[in-house]
Amino acid sequence: MKTWMMLVLILSGILVEAQSTMDEKDEKIARQVQELLDKMTLAEKVGQTNLYNGTWEFTGPVPADDNSQEKAELIKNGGVGGMLNVLTAKGTREAQKLAVENSRLGIPLIFGYDVIHGYRTMLPVPLAQAASWDPEVARKGAEVAAREAAASGLHWTFSPMIDISRDARWGRIMESAGEDAFLTSVMTKAWVEGYQGEDLSAVHTIAACAKHFAAYGFAEGGRDYNTVQISDQTLYNVVLPPFKVAADAGVATFMNAFNELNGVPANGSEFLQRDILKGKWGFDGFVVSDWGSIGEMITHGFAANDKDAARKAMRAGSDMDMEARAYEKHLEALVSSGELDEKILDDAVRRILTIKFKLGLFEDPYRYCDEQRESESIGTTENLAVAREAGRKSIVLLKNDKGLLPLPKDVKSIAVIGQLANSKDVPLGSWRAQAVTNSAVSVLEGIESAVSSDTEVTFAKGYTLTTGRRTFIHELTIVPEDETGFDEAIAVAKSAEVTVLVLGEDCFQTGEGRSQTDIQLKGSQLALFRELMKVNQNIVVVLMNGRPLAIPELAAEAPALVETWFAGSQAGHSIADVLFGKYNPSGKLPVSFPYHVGQEPLYYDRKSTGRPQTNATDDGLVFWSHYTDAPNEALYPFGYGLSYANFAYDQLKLSKSDNGVTVSVSITNTSSLDGIETVQVYVHDVVASWTQPTKRLVAYKQVELKAGSTYTVEFELTEQELGFYHQGYEFYAEDGTFVVMVGGNSRDVLKKSIDLSF
Repeated sequence: MKTWMMLVLILSGILVEAQSTMDEKDEKIARQVQELLDKMTLAEKVGQTNLYNGTWEFTGPVPADDNSQEKAELIKNGGVGGMLNVLTAKGTREAQKLAVENSRLGIPLIFGYDVIHGYRTMLPVPLAQAASWDPEVARKGAEVAAREAAASGLHWTFSPMIDISRDARWGRIMESAGEDAFLTSVMTKAWVEGYQGEDLSAVHTIAACAKHFAAYGFAEGGRDYNTVQISDQTLYNVVLPPFKVAADAGVATFMNAFNELNGVPANGSEFLQRDILKGKWGFDGFVVSDWGSIGEMITHGFAANDKDAARKAMRAGSDMDMEARAYEKHLEALVSSGELDEKILDDAVRRILTIKFKLGLFEDPYRYCDEQRESESIGTTENLAVAREAGRKSIVLLKNDKGLLPLPKDVKSIAVIGQLANSKDVPLGSWRAQAVTNSAVSVLEGIESAVSSDTEVTFAKGYTLTTGRRTFIHELTIVPEDETGFDEAIAVAKSAEVTVLVLGEDCFQTGEGRSQTDIQLKGSQLALFRELMKVNQNIVVVLMNGRPLAIPELAAEAPALVETWFAGSQAGHSIADVLFGKYNPSGKLPVSFPYHVGQEPLYYDRKSTGRPQTNATDDGLVFWSHYTDAPNEALYPFGYGLSYANFAYDQLKLSKSDNGVTVSVSITNTSSLDGIETVQVYVHDVVASWTQPTKRLVAYKQVELKAGSTYTVEFELTEQELGFYHQGYEFYAEDGTFVVMVGGNSRDVLKKSIDLSF
């Protein structure tokens, strides 16, 4: 006991000392910022609020045929606070010199970039990472991305994107963590910690940016940039929680959204930025606009012109203007005329300078510009190993009839079919930063490296999904019907013991501006599947996609179905690891898969309505909330995912505790294989002042169970898990009956009720 008490005292002393050191560091930075702010002219203050795109290669001469000359002069005169899309250690060093060695005060630039799921080494896309339900996947992936980006001279990533998305039509769902606020919050914390580490001034960390604030994922019709109309209840309890977690985790920056929210563009929302973010949450970083979005307030019909947009955005709390150039043109005049209080501008500049100090840029503006570290840190064997592990943990086994999977390594012959199966580019995903084109391990390569030398692997293209150019900024050309490769594919499938058919999307079918009304398989993919099933029943369908797909026919007919998403640089190896049993799949869906696009937006945590299915009779009456031509339920629900092992849930027990309720459940691995199960806890507040979802995720644990073993899992649910935000953004739990549900997904659960008071 004495030893234990001594250890506690030592640890307490370390924590107090660390906090004291942190406080002293923050106080020192605050003094330095104020001293610098006192020296700045109005023009220099405005300069810090401007974020420019790098329009030329900084290691060469400034082009004379565009506005680059003008930008270069502004940088030299202290008229620019940061730049995006300036890359490499050498390039950022040269750009930094323009500011530091020419401007009056030598204030360094901050360099940002869209490092969304990797810099050179591609991790699985964020939606895939969320499918791991493992925050370590997010944390380690962000660490790799930060290490590579920082080595290339970057200080700041425009990530994580933590918009809740309930609509598979929305292209940017691939950048999100899915449809659930709790799971997204877990991943958010890990992403922020992974990027920023424990010390923002460390040369292997970068500043994170929580985006898009707020409700961007609720665009009407799933159409990007569209209007958002949602209730306060949805805003408070679904949209905002991950952003609050980001703020609490110390995220350095926020980015506001393109969309308007209930009639007010996010850039101009004082409620979001002043009242909630910087007020209630006490966020002390800075807010940056999305590309040109301050100027878009004119098109929204919220601002009369650029000057009006600049005034409204700055007053609302948008601290830095990305490429709208409204602040550059109008802030100085707005302050000089008294239309904008200089204290508001000072607050924005103070926030921006503080992050630059925390990054260590005033101590050494070139600390990130190390070409040797750049050459040693990018695309390393260690980074690729993290990508491979993340990829296989993100894979979700949707179906495995008759135990077709895992495949034996000594299988006699495998037919690998599909344009996507041989692609070394599609697995990299959209928003791929500086990934090298065609650098991913293809599914075909992964399978070839996994099988024994005696196994014959044959490839056939089968279908053509896209034709022509494939770029981030251009529309794709989808080939509607093309059966020219069917005969070859049928022949190789007919002669093979097993067929691996890779179907899905081109990676540029998802991402910004990639909304779709049809989320079925495009082109002739489904037709090819039908033909192959006629000649070989041993078909493993591998899905490669960035959104939920409507695949009822595959779900019904395919013997085995594996969701692999866009798994990154090591995709083929990750997929082969799962197909051949080197890794027992453990992923769970972070989004619901529909039967039909007409069900969208689709999400598990919906309301009961006044006429749920339980009110329907057996007489075929229509007077209840349903479709007449499709189920209400998802084809594959949120939280769903199989394993090669089998798990049975039993003995759900609830008991009141001082803080709420203790939940326990027994999980038994009834198979002969070890496996990982994600035990999920959902609750329903039966009667509340704001009607509550029929179920919502409040906790989960991943447990590794040996074959034949039983494990008892316990959860402590407190007011934090059982409460919700009320009118006026007040959080508390209400007395009453709660239904607690526990299971391996949101549909298949054990449930019990308990009465609680708080």
